Amino acid sequence: MRLEKCWFCSSTIYPGHGIQFVRNDAKIFRFCRSKCHKNFKMKRNPRKVKWTKAYRRLHGKDMTQDSTFEFERKRNRPERYDRNLAENTLKAIKKIDKVRSNREAKHIEKRMKVKKGKEQREAAKELEQSIHLVKPPSVLAEDPSLTLPKIKVTVSKHQTEENHAMEE
Repeated sequence: MRLEKCWFCSSTIYPGHGIQFVRNDAKIFRFCRSKCHKNFKMKRNPRKVKWTKAYRRLHGKDMTQDSTFEFERKRNRPERYDRNLAENTLKAIKKIDKVRSNREAKHIEKRMKVKKGKEQREAAKELEQSIHLVKPPSVLAEDPSLTLPKIKVTVSKHQTEENHAMEE
């Protein structure tokens, strides 16, 4: 089973799916769905469309260089079938997937760390600008008009029995 890559968004195309476009110079373009085909016909650049892999890689949102990508390359040289080799390859694929997922998780964590620091700096700046609105707890204890009044509500036994009956 041959899995192709979409020319526009780089997602996997399974057999029997997608659209194929052959240009006059015999160059073949494969698209996973009509969305990609239409964007190609509108002459949009995949590196400028935010939902494509090309955009994500260019702007540092996905990993670009990793040794695990070597295993995903297309190879045109046929290999002689060997049962042991096939078994070892399947075991290696599982390990490689685990390594890749761990590296992607670290990459995402590193990206989020930067975002979290930026949010904290923004929050500190906002607090600094509007510190006059925040009252310290000592002032709230001295002046009861600044806090909300406490309201006491009486509940009859009849209402509590009805609530217990509804819960059961």
